[in-house]
Amino acid sequence: MKKNAHRTPRQHRDLGPNAPLIGKPRARQALATPALLLDLDRFEHNLGAMSRLVERSGLKLRPHAKTHKTVEIARRQIAAGAVGISVATLREATVMVEAGIPGVLLTTPLAGALKLDLMIALARRARGFMAAVDDPATVEYLARGLARRGAKLPVLVDIDIGMKRTGVPAVGEAIELIHRVRSSRALEFAGLQCYSGRVQHITRAADRARVYGRQLEHLERVLEAAARAGIRPGIVSGGGTGTFDIDRRAHLFTECQCGSYAVMDVEYQAVELFAGARHPFKTALFVQCSVVSNHHPRQPTIDGGFKCFSMDGPLPEIASGAPRGSRYRFYGDEFGKIKLPAGSALALGAKVELITPHCDPTINLHDFIHCVRGTRLVGIWPIAARGSL
Repeated sequence: MKKNAHRTPRQHRDLGPNAPLIGKPRARQALATPALLLDLDRFEHNLGAMSRLVERSGLKLRPHAKTHKTVEIARRQIAAGAVGISVATLREATVMVEAGIPGVLLTTPLAGALKLDLMIALARRARGFMAAVDDPATVEYLARGLARRGAKLPVLVDIDIGMKRTGVPAVGEAIELIHRVRSSRALEFAGLQCYSGRVQHITRAADRARVYGRQLEHLERVLEAAARAGIRPGIVSGGGTGTFDIDRRAHLFTECQCGSYAVMDVEYQAVELFAGARHPFKTALFVQCSVVSNHHPRQPTIDGGFKCFSMDGPLPEIASGAPRGSRYRFYGDEFGKIKLPAGSALALGAKVELITPHCDPTINLHDFIHCVRGTRLVGIWPIAARGSL
């Protein structure tokens, strides 16, 4: 063997143990596992499909980076026509802003002096940064803090249309908060935001339309009250992958915050995303695991457990590497079991690829996304914005 044959090139350092395999043929089957995989051909198909959909609908796209938390994916979404990126946490906002991603919208209202001060500092150096607000006290704090620093911040007033998580619930309170924002010299009223997360995964399109349709009636009432007060929001932002088909027909939003469309998962595979039609998105995200023990017939153990997959949804589904009819089940922090059909076996070290159950929190458990085309590992992208802060 040549000296230093396995030395990692400088540009691939700090990308984890699989970095030496970048560019190598058949590297996909040689990965150290568990490894989060992104099939780039499928991912690029999804970006193109959504770009065409939003263009035909007249909407703009500000995709939610809470799904992927990855700068390179955000860059590619912008390159595909997105007007900006939505984020859920202050860390996600900071990572995206520092990477030069334009049009970052922090969709989660913040509270507490430390976080608000950090957001004010971010607003001073960010191009096109916006934030959602839903409380008069927060508006007052931001207005004072920004004014002291000679900075300005465009904000969206967050409207609760029925989820009861964040947002102003009453029409009158929403209009009052808009007036508070508009009265500040440091804050700019940029528009409205509303999002209903729980409806996104209602399986049947008709059921989802019925539940979500009632919620959108509340948004319509807010917009009508704003118009009577002489207020015309420049942006009405919200929605998700599960409600896009409804949102584009409702003609209430100016932009959508879909996120999961880019990679898909088990949950969204089960959802009828478009009424009466197949959706155009392909599953692009997988976790590759290895058989680490196979002493028990038809029950090999793999190295993917609670630390590898989110547990807030269905079980991971097997995409490849195991016979048809095989099933996954959790078996501990580091382990999972594959239940094989009769007469089947998996060799020690065999690779099994599984579809993520819920993409957002699964990605949040990993440090890197391994990008593949066929059997070749073509790149590794750090999940730089992972975490909960």
